[in-house]
Parts: sequence; structure tokens; C-alpha cells
Amino acid sequence: MPADYHTHTPLCHHAEGEPEAYVDTAISAGVSEYGVSDHAPAKPEPFDDWRMLEADLPEYWDWIDRARNHANGRLPIRAGLECDWLEGCEDWITELSRRYSWDYLIGSVHYLDDWDFDNPKWLGRWANSDINQVWKHYWETYGRMADSGLFDILGHPDLVKKFSYRPEGDLARFYEPVIERIAASGKAIELNTAGWHKPCNEAYPDSRFLELAAEAGVPLVISSDAHSPNEVARDFPKAIELAKSSGFKETLLFEARKSKTETL
Repeated sequence: MPADYHTHTPLCHHAEGEPEAYVDTAISAGVSEYGVSDHAPAKPEPFDDWRMLEADLPEYWDWIDRARNHANGRLPIRAGLECDWLEGCEDWITELSRRYSWDYLIGSVHYLDDWDFDNPKWLGRWANSDINQVWKHYWETYGRMADSGLFDILGHPDLVKKFSYRPEGDLARFYEPVIERIAASGKAIELNTAGWHKPCNEAYPDSRFLELAAEAGVPLVISSDAHSPNEVARDFPKAIELAKSSGFKETLLFEARKSKTETL
């Protein structure tokens, strides 16, 4: 079973469970590695109510140590962060990357200007938005994140579809330009299974995006985005079949921000 690198902790205020329980589920699921990647602090603080504060980082590192101690050699435990791509964030992400011996960093787009568009709190804003313009804004922002080279994994690529607001027509017109930029960056995307449990009822990204990414030679990881122990490796068999049918033959493993391939 592929590694599960996108998982959270209670420090983000919307996840639950102890590290021991996450590790036990990961071992039971048979994943090759388990990674912790909670929402990284963002500046200025408090930035919002769904991430760690900078002062929480020592507790976060303790959480990772508890996971490693509990695994006791039965399963590699990798240390990561899910970092938001925000206007002007480059220096802060670079600083965070030096704070700890990270195995990988995930870059994600949750914000379009001041709107955390995937937050149910602001769901009503979608009804008054030009969906085509929102998608253009999102994918241009995602492309800039890819161009930055700051991240090892680019998270849930089409998160913008979470609440099932999609423009009309062939969505490849949004996908193709950004996939070119991702391919040029050499970074991996994730097939995130959480989307199957959201209003869009699709994995992130959709099959067409995956097919185009595979054709472009973009590397892949499969992730659960677990916010509780029972979500670790959720839907991985289904995700593996989707990845294979889209043209992928392998996923990546990360250690000390270096990758190697693992056959699906």
C-alpha cells in the first residue's frame, strides 16, 4: 500500500486523535510509510482558526516523536507540513523549512485573496461569484505555487471544486496550462481521497486531470488528508485503481526532502 503523507493533528483545531491511534491504523492498513503534515503556521498571527500557531511547533514536533516512539521501527514515520501558498509567503516558507528536519512539504491553495474558499463558513459566497473567474484565479494561483519550487508535493490540485461549483465546458482548458507548469517544476501532485467524502464526490483531482498529469510525466503520491485516525489510508484501494487507470505506474516516497519511486 502506498505511503499516506497527508494527515493532520488536533493542533489545527479541526482534527482529532492521538499519534498512537494514527500509527496503529496506518500499520493495520499496510501503508509503506505514515507522514504527519498538519496545517503550518501563517503570518500574521492569528491568521485564521484552522491551523497551528508558531508557538505550537514544539508540541507538533513532540507529536511526531510520539508517533515514532509508538511505531518503534514497525513503520517509517515521516515529518511534513501542509503550507498555504499565500501572497508574499516565500520568505516565511523558507524559514519554516529550516526549523526542523522535514521529510517533505506540501503546498496547498486554500485562499484566493482573503477568501478561504473551501471553508463551509463562507459557502454562501459561492452563489454570488463568477465561477469561471474563480476557477481562473485558482489555477493561476496554483501555477504560481508550482513555479515557486518551495514544496515537494502539491496538494489536492482541484480543491476549488469541493462544493461542486464548476464552469461549463471542457475543464482541460484550466488543467493543461497548470500541468505544464507542474511538470516543469518536477514536483509531485497528490491524489487526495478526501474529495470522495465532500459535496463534489470526486477524488482530488479528477480523472481527466490525472490522465493529463500522467501523460506529462508528473509524479504522484496518494493521500487521505486524514483528520482522525480512522481516515488514515481511507479509500486507498479505490485510489490505486484510479491512478493506474489514469496512466500512473508508481508513487513516490520521501525522506529528508529526497524522493524515490515505489511501484503501485
